[in-house]
Amino acid sequence: MIDVRRLGLVSYADGLDLQRALVDDRKAGRIPDTLLLLQHPHVLTIGVKKDGRRHILAAPELLAARGVEVFETGRGGDVTYHGPGQVVGYPIFDLNPHRRDVHKYVRDLEEVMIRVCAGYGLTADRVKGMSGAWLGNAKVGAIGVRISRWVTSHGFAFNVTTDLDFFNLIVPCGIADKAVTSLAAELGRVVPIPEVEDALIDQVSAVFAQPPGESSGVA
Repeated sequence: MIDVRRLGLVSYADGLDLQRALVDDRKAGRIPDTLLLLQHPHVLTIGVKKDGRRHILAAPELLAARGVEVFETGRGGDVTYHGPGQVVGYPIFDLNPHRRDVHKYVRDLEEVMIRVCAGYGLTADRVKGMSGAWLGNAKVGAIGVRISRWVTSHGFAFNVTTDLDFFNLIVPCGIADKAVTSLAAELGRVVPIPEVEDALIDQVSAVFAQPPGESSGVA
């Protein structure tokens, strides 16, 4: 059973603090597997890849003028953008003892977003050598995870009604030759955030309810 918490708009700093506390609780067995769903105000986050800060294209003055904070964080990956209209999912899951496979965990998060896209009639897929969910040449969902003693944090960012112009401030995920898209951009209409959160909850529950070793559509 996964405990789901829908938190609305949460500052990135508060989100980090909450994750750290919940990771400690999960390690101690005080809480079950927990999924946080939220949105962040405009923020650029830099993962552990050494070139992340170099992939911020905008000057600090422009970032400040547009109300964009910058955080270095302990997740995997390069630089990415979070903002309103993007559903961020932070699974605080214990992968012990049977799910201790980082590669499969990331593929399962991709599977969740791929299935949500399918529910809207969109055929998302994986791109070899790159994490995330892709609609053609454009990424609709990014992934950056942290795992400590096999308890997960950070997670995925799924673009729903995101203002894609903010991605022009960076080289998203350090990938210069790929685009970024959203459900709204692909469908040509506004998609309600609560509706997408419902779909994400359903698919997280379905994908992670499968016994270890069973296929979840992972290639």
